[in-house]
Amino acid sequence: MRMPLCNPTTKGHPMPPRIVLLHATPVAMQPIQEAFARGWPEAEIVNLLDDGLTIDRALETDLSPQMIQRFVDFGRYGYDMGAAGVLVTCSAFGPAIDRMAKVLPVPVLKPNEAMFQAAIAQGKKIGMLATFAPAVSTMTAEFDEYVSRIGSDATLHTIVVEKAIDLLRKGDIETHNSLIAERAPELADCDAIMLAHFSTSRAAEAVRAVVNVPVLTAPDAAVQRMRTLVDVSRAQG
Repeated sequence: MRMPLCNPTTKGHPMPPRIVLLHATPVAMQPIQEAFARGWPEAEIVNLLDDGLTIDRALETDLSPQMIQRFVDFGRYGYDMGAAGVLVTCSAFGPAIDRMAKVLPVPVLKPNEAMFQAAIAQGKKIGMLATFAPAVSTMTAEFDEYVSRIGSDATLHTIVVEKAIDLLRKGDIETHNSLIAERAPELADCDAIMLAHFSTSRAAEAVRAVVNVPVLTAPDAAVQRMRTLVDVSRAQG
């Protein structure tokens, strides 16, 4: 494997860690950038976007070997830029992210890993509001794998909000948020409600206005988890 470009130093002090964000859709970019501004403003953020990944992912029921390799190559490009960590912002590529994590010697984080942990801390009955249907199967598999690994019997109930993401892509954020909030009361008996994608985090306040259970978003949890992973990695040298 090629060695990545090293982060430069100034007067002997290392520059802030470079975190490469891998985006498969433009609508995921603003929420994670805002989350970094809130939770880790010192980090140097580099954005890589291939929106063709989302287009082509929607054509596959399961990730093909070709799509997995394409996504891993995307991650390698980010690593070669000197990444101290790679954060994926699209939830439809779980198996590809697992493969990437095995081949890159820096922390690689799935978009929802930290949110799952926070949700299960609230209870065993977890709801999820999604807008991109192809992501649901991989997210459900990741959730089931996570609860099995920690010995939990938590369950996940998912609602796919039709048309919301199409409206968001056209710039209609208000209707996107309203459509998601309209479905939220169907999950009001859950111990926590997760907003499945980085893009759906825009609807957090609208959802919180109509339910009385914790509503969790992925970006803020992911930033804090990535910061912890990078700190540990750097400490280990």
